[in-house]
Amino acid sequence: MFREYDIRGRVCEEELSPENVYRIVSAYAKYLKRRNIFKAVVGYDSRSCSVAFANSASEALLDNGINVFFTGLSLSPVTYFAQYHLECEGAVMITASHNPDGWSGFKFANGYSKTLEPDDIKEVYSLLDMPNEGARGEYKEVDVREAYIEDIVSRIHMGPKKLRVVLDAANGGAGLFVYEVFQRLGCMTFQLNIDPDTSFPHYFPNPSELKGRERLKEMVLHPYIRADIGLSFDGDGDRIGVIDEKGNNVWSDTLLALLAKQLLEKVPGAKVIYDVKCSKALTDVIEANGGTPIMWKTGHSYIKAKMHEMKAELAGERSGHIFIGGDDWYGFDDAIFVAAKLVEFLSYNDASVSEIIDTFPKYVTSPEIKAHCADEKKYGIVDEITETLKKDFPGKVCDINGARVQFEDGWGLIRASSNMPELVLIFEATTKERMLEIHDLIKNYTRRYPEISDKWENDVI
Repeated sequence: MFREYDIRGRVCEEELSPENVYRIVSAYAKYLKRRNIFKAVVGYDSRSCSVAFANSASEALLDNGINVFFTGLSLSPVTYFAQYHLECEGAVMITASHNPDGWSGFKFANGYSKTLEPDDIKEVYSLLDMPNEGARGEYKEVDVREAYIEDIVSRIHMGPKKLRVVLDAANGGAGLFVYEVFQRLGCMTFQLNIDPDTSFPHYFPNPSELKGRERLKEMVLHPYIRADIGLSFDGDGDRIGVIDEKGNNVWSDTLLALLAKQLLEKVPGAKVIYDVKCSKALTDVIEANGGTPIMWKTGHSYIKAKMHEMKAELAGERSGHIFIGGDDWYGFDDAIFVAAKLVEFLSYNDASVSEIIDTFPKYVTSPEIKAHCADEKKYGIVDEITETLKKDFPGKVCDINGARVQFEDGWGLIRASSNMPELVLIFEATTKERMLEIHDLIKNYTRRYPEISDKWENDVI
């Protein structure tokens, strides 16, 4: 369960149960006290197990002398916002993010707009089952919803174009916030699956899943709606999905290009950080608008840390995590604020979303493909494949996170998933034929390892 930058597991007696949540959060409390942090925010997502886990987490913190600000049903970005609002460097968000129902986990903070990195996760693991020490902490329930919404609305300055927006919360926690935000921004707002429901009756809140996007597309194109844009949110509100006015999927690296274009009009030469899964079109747009593109490791903790290190004002991942900093926001991944910035950008443009995107360079990109590989094997195998690729294609392999092999007319990526027992593969080229050639080239390397499933999920073939 202790992974690169999150702790996630299945909801069961052997993995995540209220008792094991108490043990893990007790270890995190000791991690905080080593850093002289004695206050923590606790929030939870809309899974059925989350209330019990949040109560166990609160007890663990209190028993270790940490004062608790309990925000209740919330979102990861709202929990991060609460840290600033309450001047509190610790935070526990009970969530498994985009993992399917039946999973849970934690996002642990280490200061403002920072979450644990690999060495921190190892340290928390080393503190498991150490004895509790100190007087019991104090408990306080707080409601930061109005402050969060007001902060977003106060930073968005809408233009003359009045937008029609469809919002899909997929019955996750984002429904508690998004409708009011966009109503206050003056949008004509249409709701889809806004009420939180732990059974997720229609589809699980994951913007990457095409099933949910199909329903959002229907709403955007409905003759009585004809929306300018459709916006969807994951269960803990830190990942966004976008549908343009024609019903086309706008993947997150394209969304990041739109936001980079907006930023670079205001801050010439700004740095934009993106992960190894992003399209070359993003790099092209950043450079064409006078910005500095910086590729980095996949993972919200890695991207946030790099953003702080480079003093960048915008960062993002293909998975849907996008981070806005500088004078605009706090530098954490917040799908609602990102959606508001996108709507702000469009409100000053006569062109539609699809018309703006049509000006970007075009590449043929595969979906995110998954190949099963056991957790205890995947990192070692990817390291071996990376070294082989570096020998076979000298000077063409970026190895900051797996191997991204760059060709003149495309690229291919293979990396170990941080959260699941699988490898992640993506291919891109100037034509579909060339993209498939790169796909087959990389598959020839994976076939050397019987530990890697030869049946790839979400494959293009």
